[in-house]
Amino acid sequence: MKTQKDLNENGVYSEAKEPDRTQQSNGVPTRLESRRWLILFLFTFYSLSNAYQWIQYGIINNIFMKFYGVDGFSVDWLSMVYMLVYIPFIFPVTWLLDVKGLRVTALVANALNCAGTWIKVASARSDMFWVTMLGQLFSSVAQVFILGLPARIAGVWFGADEVSTACSIGVFGNQMGIAIGFLLPPILVPNVNDMNELTHNIRVMFYISAGVATFIFILVAIVFEERPENPPSLSQAQARSICADKYSYTASICRLLVNKPFMLLVISYGLNVGCFYAVSTLLNRMIIEHYPGEEVNAGRIGLTIVTAGMGGSLICGIWLDKTKTYKLTTLVVYILSLVGMLVYAFTLNLGHLWVVFVTAGVLGFFMTGYLPLGFEFAVELTYPESEGTSSGLLNCSAQIFGIIFTIGQGKIMDRWGTFAGNIFLCIFLLIGTVMTGFIKSELRRQKANEQVESVSTFGADV
Repeated sequence: MKTQKDLNENGVYSEAKEPDRTQQSNGVPTRLESRRWLILFLFTFYSLSNAYQWIQYGIINNIFMKFYGVDGFSVDWLSMVYMLVYIPFIFPVTWLLDVKGLRVTALVANALNCAGTWIKVASARSDMFWVTMLGQLFSSVAQVFILGLPARIAGVWFGADEVSTACSIGVFGNQMGIAIGFLLPPILVPNVNDMNELTHNIRVMFYISAGVATFIFILVAIVFEERPENPPSLSQAQARSICADKYSYTASICRLLVNKPFMLLVISYGLNVGCFYAVSTLLNRMIIEHYPGEEVNAGRIGLTIVTAGMGGSLICGIWLDKTKTYKLTTLVVYILSLVGMLVYAFTLNLGHLWVVFVTAGVLGFFMTGYLPLGFEFAVELTYPESEGTSSGLLNCSAQIFGIIFTIGQGKIMDRWGTFAGNIFLCIFLLIGTVMTGFIKSELRRQKANEQVESVSTFGADV
């Protein structure tokens, strides 16, 4: 009778139940463990909790303006603080991830996220805007520990033919949180004139967020693990064989900064995701301008954007696992994001909400569906550098452009209207599309140079 683990002829223990899933790299067994799905879904849930808080103010911008007695730009900063905080914190957080690992990063992220939600519970008074900003600041720092992890968790826990799908599911949690952030706040906090009722509704919303974040924090503390006992793939087995003393975070950053295809991706990714951040933050203002009193439908349109994007993310992840066509898929999705933004811009003011729902869904499918593509393409371009480092640079670019686009589009909308603001974003998506095409050209050029050098070396040897 076979035990759970059998000793193979080379003296290496391997799983008897899944012989087809077990390989070896330099005598180290590689094996997929069922716990990987638990770790991934746990990450998805705490990413959801944090992403929800990013958009919960912006989607009812006009209601929080009335409640706290501040202008729209101040409420916009409750979303933009997520982007601003990310920029200075990403490098120390990525260093911490590389040095201390996934579990410590997850615990810090959830502690900060939980603290932020409870601080916001105390801000449910009309004179407490600074307290709600403080709570949002804690949550935004937590986001730095979360946003770049999907590629890292996928690489550490999943096999080579599952990585893109796992990364997509990880991004899926962030998107689901944004979707819920679009949907629930307009329902929980309707636009009422009674300030006592409004205060009660806002407090209930904050208590729900705090309860969920606390429950998830407890789960992470009990269940979340650093890594599987055996590596899930040959590349992870090789990564584990590298001595930690030989790894230099600074050297890794320097190598990435001189990697031309990757830096082109950093900018083009930032342009695309920055546009998504701007559209999400300013969606309430766009819809209310053309459809007054439709706060709930503004949230539903946001939900449509993100839900369609979740489908796009999952389909793109599965497609990449099957085909590995990173360059072509990224370029096609980027082009279609531009087309979707143009269609959305030209149909927003037609006076038919159902048209806005359709065009927003098309926009979301491709623009939000691009998120995991960028992560996985970055891993391809930068291997064997840390997934957390490459993802961190991508997200840093997205936050910078997100702040620029949100402020810029908001000012343009104030002066010339929503159509001009959306065309402003289309221009930058066009630039990003061209840059994505340059990535393909640069990779072809590098491959041609390598072939020439190989031939020259061979000739010299002869």
